[in-house]
Amino acid sequence: MRKIVQAASFTLFIFGLLGWLYIVANSLVHPETLTIQLTHFATWPREDTFGIVSFAVSFVSFFIWNLVKDNK
Repeated sequence: MRKIVQAASFTLFIFGLLGWLYIVANSLVHPETLTIQLTHFATWPREDTFGIVSFAVSFVSFFIWNLVKDNK
């Protein structure tokens, strides 16, 4: 179970960080798009909301990954 939690938290950390970095790069190039919807299929989430959630997922997942990783 510990290996599953470790792998899942590391995966969520990486993908959360990549999502946040995408929004950061997009906000540098096109800051006016932060308040529009992320996709044309749904009105939620907006780009800024997606960035906040991605950062939070990345932060919490990195914390959990550090708690359960093996310190050999």
